[in-house]
Amino acid sequence: MTLYEAELVVERRESAADGVLALTLRHPLGEKLPSWEPGAHIDVVLGPGLERQYSLCGDPADRQAWRIAVLREPDGRGGSAYVHGRLDEGDKVRVRGPRNHFALEPAPRYRFIAGGVGITPILSMLAAAEAAGAEWTLLYGGRTRESMAFTGELSRYGDRVTIAPQDEAGLLDLASVLAGVPEGTLVYCCGPGPLLDAVEARCPAGVLHVERFQPKAQVAGENTEFEVVLERSGRTLTVAPDVSVLDTVRAAGVEVLFSCTEGTCGTCETDVLDGAPDHRDSVLTDEEREAGETMLICVSRCRGKRLVLDL
Repeated sequence: MTLYEAELVVERRESAADGVLALTLRHPLGEKLPSWEPGAHIDVVLGPGLERQYSLCGDPADRQAWRIAVLREPDGRGGSAYVHGRLDEGDKVRVRGPRNHFALEPAPRYRFIAGGVGITPILSMLAAAEAAGAEWTLLYGGRTRESMAFTGELSRYGDRVTIAPQDEAGLLDLASVLAGVPEGTLVYCCGPGPLLDAVEARCPAGVLHVERFQPKAQVAGENTEFEVVLERSGRTLTVAPDVSVLDTVRAAGVEVLFSCTEGTCGTCETDVLDGAPDHRDSVLTDEEREAGETMLICVSRCRGKRLVLDL
C-alpha cells in the first residue's frame, strides 16, 4: 500500500491544555491533503529513529490542514519533548499517512469514553455521530480539569458530554456508563492502558472498539525458528527465535514500512498468503486475528514452521 508522504509546515502551535500542544499542519504550496475518516492517525517523522503516531483531531472536511495534539511526557522516549521544545511555527516536518485502525462504524447509538489525550481521535467521531443523527454520550476523564484538552470545543454538545477530572470526581464511573447498554450500541474508547482494560472487562464481544498508545500485555507462546516466504520477492528467509519478522526482512534488504515496532500503530501490517500467524499486536480485532489474513510483522510470529507473506 502506497501512503501519502510529504513535508508539511507547522502553521500554528497552541496550548490545548496543560502539557498538551496542538499543531496545525499545512502543505507549503497550499496543496490539498488526503482525505481521512474519524479515528485516523498519521506518522510524524521528527528525526532519525524518532517517528511517532498522532491522531488527527481536526475537521475531516478540511483538506487544507491537519491538526494533531501532543502530550508532553517527561518519561517518554523523546518524541513529545522534541515537539514541545524544538518544533516551532514555520518549521517543516515529514508526515506519512493517514491510516485508520480505529474507524467509526455506523450505529444508531454510541458510548464514547476517553482518558487524557485519548480524546484526540474521539473528537471527530463525535462530530460524525452528530451529523449522522445517532444517539451518543461521552465520558471524558483526566488528572485535572486543566490537563484535559479541548474541553472548550466539547461544551457545545451540552450534557451529552461528562467531564470528570480525577482530582474532582475520582475514577471514571464506568459501571454506570456501560450498564444496560441498548442493543446496537457501539463503545469507542481511547486512553491509558488501565482504562482500556477496565472497559474491555465490562463490554461484551463485538461491542467495543479501542485504540492503544502502549502495547497490550500479551500471553505469548515460545519463540521458535520458522521460515518466511516473501512471495513477491521470491525469497525464503529463516526467522530466528530472538529476531522479529520485520528485522529479518529488513536485514535481507527488503523495504517495508514500519514505525512503532511495538504492535500498536499498524504501519507494518502485511497480508498473509499462507500459514498461521501468532498474533501479538495491540491493533487487530479478535475477528481479524481469527481470519489470519494479515499480521503485524514487528511483533507477531508463526504458529507453525512456515509463513508466506505478500512481500
